[in-house]
Amino acid sequence: VLKCKYGKDSVTYVRNITDIDDKIINSSKEKNISISDLTKKITKVFHDNCNYLNCEKPSYEPKATDNIELMTDMIEKLISKGFAYENDKHVYFKVNKFADYGKLSNKKLEDLIVGSRIDVSENKISPEDFVLWKPSENDEPYWISPWGKGRPGWHLECSVMSKKYLGDTFDIHGGGRDLIFPHHENEIAQSLCANDTKSLANYWVHNGFITISKEKMSKSQGNILKINNFKKKYNGQVL
Repeated sequence: VLKCKYGKDSVTYVRNITDIDDKIINSSKEKNISISDLTKKITKVFHDNCNYLNCEKPSYEPKATDNIELMTDMIEKLISKGFAYENDKHVYFKVNKFADYGKLSNKKLEDLIVGSRIDVSENKISPEDFVLWKPSENDEPYWISPWGKGRPGWHLECSVMSKKYLGDTFDIHGGGRDLIFPHHENEIAQSLCANDTKSLANYWVHNGFITISKEKMSKSQGNILKINNFKKKYNGQVL
């Protein structure tokens, strides 16, 4: 729709690939395959499914692992400005230093924390602080940083890649509504503090969940229907 209205050269669409995080590492161990083989396999399935659904192809599709140096640069900037701190080779963002935390979800910090999954760690100054960098175990992938061998936090990856391809502030940020907190709140906090800007995105567009018999489709509910279940019966536009 945007390309039809403004011209195809006026729209830059970025869709990043998260090819390193804790879930990927755990899954590679469970399946006993390398992280590289796992991410290549899942990315191919994702691309095949997108083609079946006739999804718009992105202008850029960066991988997190190709942008580690930019991530350490942003962390160093946040530390130098007093928005982040290092403790025992971990680096955390100081949530209470960002006054507008919770503005996207229109909630106060204490309300957001109640009932949410907050990682507990003795390395944190406050429970709500979130990780920017963490050390890697001996059998885990790592990159060299000022804080030792480790890897970036998931939230940071998205802030760095959006800045690289779209700038400090861009028009539309999409995602599922389950990402509003903490992921998108954390993206906003670290991006605004690192870039000295007043906003990350002008518009936030969050999609809802697919439901079956009024239950959210999820692995925990055991009611997952995969796209492959439909490919032999229906055109992707039907789904």
